[in-house]
Amino acid sequence: MGGSVHTAVATAVLVVIPFLIDQIHGDDNHGMRCCDLFEGRWVFDDSYPLYNSTDCPFIERPFDCQKNGRPDKLYLKYRRQPTSCNLPRFNGRDFLWRFRRKSIMFVGDSLSLNQWQSLTCMLHTTVPHVTYSLARSNSLSTFKFLVYNVTVKFSRKPFLVDIVNETNGRALVLDSIQSGERWKGIDTLIFSTWHWWLHTDRKQPWDFIKLANHTYKDMDRLVAFKRGLRTWAIWVDSNVDPNKTNVFFQGVSPDHDNAKIWGEMNSRGCWRQQRPLFGSIYPGGPHPAEAVVAKVLRKMAYPVLLLNTNNHIVPVEDRWTSFQLWLRRVTRSRLQPLVSCWSY
Repeated sequence: MGGSVHTAVATAVLVVIPFLIDQIHGDDNHGMRCCDLFEGRWVFDDSYPLYNSTDCPFIERPFDCQKNGRPDKLYLKYRRQPTSCNLPRFNGRDFLWRFRRKSIMFVGDSLSLNQWQSLTCMLHTTVPHVTYSLARSNSLSTFKFLVYNVTVKFSRKPFLVDIVNETNGRALVLDSIQSGERWKGIDTLIFSTWHWWLHTDRKQPWDFIKLANHTYKDMDRLVAFKRGLRTWAIWVDSNVDPNKTNVFFQGVSPDHDNAKIWGEMNSRGCWRQQRPLFGSIYPGGPHPAEAVVAKVLRKMAYPVLLLNTNNHIVPVEDRWTSFQLWLRRVTRSRLQPLVSCWSY
């Protein structure tokens, strides 16, 4: 639950960047402000958390660590601090005002669900007396703040591409996205996928893979991930209106099942871990899936913004190119003062 709060805050801040340019205080460089929002570290902040889970009546039980018996609360008191600038503190009321009459949708796996759950709780606890509606139907959850006409949705699609029930079993179809209709017309889309591509045996939700009318019992999961991600990229380039919709992609989450990576020789993964990893680079190094994401995004016509806080997914130059293209589109003439310089 604590991690979901932190990552949801990061996403929320990035989502409203076009509206907050003048509130981001960065280092001066020849009279211009520069800030790589993805380069930073976790810092202790005693004013956190931004909300108490007991104040969120609709939080799902798996996401309420305190109610589930976690004894410590230190993990709730960390926030992400960019190296070269200070971001404004999350303000739920201001967020709702800026996003009035707009829609936000998280699409993907449990990481997206985590973010959707945390963001809706953060917003609700800011304006607890504002009427809201919450509807869950199959793989779609919709939360709406009626006064502001702000809608925050979650579309469960762990692979982004389709799983189809056929007579001989469940097919993971790497070149098909039939459920993308519900993604159209949304003002802000935040996608994520990776974790489920690794599941095998009973945890694997498909029986075989289909690609270009060929059937495979299995294949290299990284290869399958790359092909599925290409299908998603084609869908975005073909169906998203760049004048209406901002698109984000959440970076690949680092592996955390080997505590030796961060120097805990006697620990089992994240068991009993109470603090985030400090420093600006994850000590485990890059994951091969991160390179796949970077390569696919670079080839897209649509400037998708990669939410990369691992600091090793793509080189600084590539990261800034993607960020500049995206920010130029959504901020128009306000781009230049913030990101025209990216040398360090």
